[in-house]
Amino acid sequence: MITNEITHKEAFSLKAKLSDYSQLIKMRLTFTVVFSAAMGFLLATTASTPMIDLFWLVLGGFLVVGSSNGINQIIEKNYDKLMHRTANRPIATGRMGVSEAAVFCLLMGIAGVSILSYFLNPLSGWLALASLVSYAFFYTPLKRMSPVAVFVGAFPGAIPPMLGYVAVTGTIDAVALALFAIQFFWQFPHFWAIAWILDEDYKRAGYRLLPSFEGRGKKSARQMVWYTVVLIPMGFLPYTMQVSGLVSAIISAAAALAFLYFAIKLYRSCADKDAKVLMFASFLYLPVVLLSFVLDKL
Repeated sequence: MITNEITHKEAFSLKAKLSDYSQLIKMRLTFTVVFSAAMGFLLATTASTPMIDLFWLVLGGFLVVGSSNGINQIIEKNYDKLMHRTANRPIATGRMGVSEAAVFCLLMGIAGVSILSYFLNPLSGWLALASLVSYAFFYTPLKRMSPVAVFVGAFPGAIPPMLGYVAVTGTIDAVALALFAIQFFWQFPHFWAIAWILDEDYKRAGYRLLPSFEGRGKKSARQMVWYTVVLIPMGFLPYTMQVSGLVSAIISAAAALAFLYFAIKLYRSCADKDAKVLMFASFLYLPVVLLSFVLDKL
């Protein structure tokens, strides 16, 4: 009986520790980012591309993104305690020490960049390193200083599909830049919709992420509309560059128009419920558009 009790406690402790590490690296967000990189990879593949490279991209990308997210929580540990959404994170609660998290994130980051550099190409490794450093050490501290943090954070946030493309081609060409641009402009209405919903929670920690200092109002909503408008022509870029077909261009335009409809709806109402709808629309927009590019190429 005592042995069974000890085994049960050990299993519970291991499960709790794994759960903490999952929270540290923001597992769902990490997989979402890696998905974008995988779509960029598949868009660049040719008959001669070794598909094992996709495995190295996913593994290396997962490690780098997880490292970035963990460093973000180390830096923000004292502010995470102040927000309902983040108060239960492992470092904020003291369930995980800063040293433990720092070593784990350092090893993940080094391993991820090394895998991308060695098994794919050096440029992939440099892009991953640039994304990690700019997200963790530029975007993260800026969040409490100015709404410009969203603009700064959009650069590392837009790298994944470009990195996936570069993992195959080894060069940053016009197509790679187009993928970067699509994800770059998508992030503004996406993050601002989230910031709108969580505005009061963010304020508890001193974050000001909406584009206007008035907060949840017409000026902030107007910015979301303009950035969503830009997505309409952006979706035609892969078609004009002959890397995907007309069907994906039409799907992309339709998705952007639907996205714009919800942004305009928020502008008219300035209601939290419409910000939620816009947020969910943003979650759907990117995978639909990226998948359409890849499937139309096949």
